[in-house]
Amino acid sequence: MDDPSFVLSLVFAAAVTLSFATKVWLATRQIRHVAAHRDRVPPAFAATVTPEAHRKAADYTVARARLSIVTTAVATAVVLGWTLLGGLDALNAALVETVQPRWGSMAYQLALLAAFALVGGLIDLPFELYRTFVLEQRFGFNRMTWRLYLADTVKGLVLGAAIGLPLAALVLWIMGATGGLWWLWAWIVWVGFQLLVLVLYPTVIAPLFNTFEPLRDEALKARVQALMARCGFAAKGLFVMDGSRRSAHGNAYFTGLGAAKRVVFFDTLLAKLAPSEVEAVLAHELGHFKHRHVLKRMAVIFAVSLGALALLGWLATRPWFYTGLGVEPNLGAPNDALALLLFMLALPPFVFLLGPLAALLSRRHEFEADAYACAQADGRALASALLKLHADNAATLTPDPVYVRFYYSHPPASERLAALAAHTRSSGPQLPEPA
Repeated sequence: MDDPSFVLSLVFAAAVTLSFATKVWLATRQIRHVAAHRDRVPPAFAATVTPEAHRKAADYTVARARLSIVTTAVATAVVLGWTLLGGLDALNAALVETVQPRWGSMAYQLALLAAFALVGGLIDLPFELYRTFVLEQRFGFNRMTWRLYLADTVKGLVLGAAIGLPLAALVLWIMGATGGLWWLWAWIVWVGFQLLVLVLYPTVIAPLFNTFEPLRDEALKARVQALMARCGFAAKGLFVMDGSRRSAHGNAYFTGLGAAKRVVFFDTLLAKLAPSEVEAVLAHELGHFKHRHVLKRMAVIFAVSLGALALLGWLATRPWFYTGLGVEPNLGAPNDALALLLFMLALPPFVFLLGPLAALLSRRHEFEADAYACAQADGRALASALLKLHADNAATLTPDPVYVRFYYSHPPASERLAALAAHTRSSGPQLPEPA
């Protein structure tokens, strides 16, 4: 037990096992709870949600939870396969012998990162296809064609290589050339890259995958612009995205940074909601802006990433970090890419139990944004919009409470609508009758 490598192996195996068992336990709770309430609409929604819609939401939720158990089991096996069972060690040894002598250290390390990503993508592919073309198709949400899927995949691979490889090369160069504080310089580069993406995404990246057209409904545009003026929000434009090409799910969001901010509506959202409901949904999003939720989350992410990179900077110099996770460190080649991959594989099982804290903070932000929306728009319209979106997205009204505390970034419909009712100072939101 004095061998730190052996201790790390035991602790890592225990963390992976605990993480897997907890995820399966939570998914099982969700399945049982939702199935037990499948045939009875909660009294608070009895006048607005049909039994058929309620059963569809339950079946959709159960199907997704069952798939999550399978994907969790496979992901756990893959993590153990890469680490303690020697998968990454074998891949690294093969590339050190073939790529390093001929093309040099940087080419070897980039090849290791690319090969790892390729293998991971191939393992995930069957589940992605099943989720899109079987599960989503079964419940009427998928509108993705095979041609569009292949086009998206090719674009994603090209874009990932064009952006990811140069960025990885820069980080690897920093790790090898800047000494013991490499992690600080790498963090600065990473933060700069994240901010650059926020600026470029709306005008350069997103249009590669979707079509964005200016909002043409003049009455709705005037309503939205008046709302943004009241809230002191300036945007580059109001756009409608062709989300219906891929899915029947609806959404609205802000994107960009500074002067590049845009308001984007899914066409599916505009087709489902009345103008007052669209205004209320946008007011909710503006609530996140007014409360600086995005900036707060970015600050937390940046701080956590700095701490994580500092930890990696220390671990990367310890031989037991490699051997404890099933990999023999290189003697005649850099270990920087190996350290990055091992850290990426090892960290999630150790931080999984922090997930409920992040979910709790996110739910609080949603309540704050809802309260802001009630002050700037019609809270009853927001309530009716949320209920429509829950029905159209087949979101269950009866999730397991423990599952909610672990995973839900948004409050359950019952809690959210009750809070909206309190804000509107009525006995309850005036919700539309079911069609």
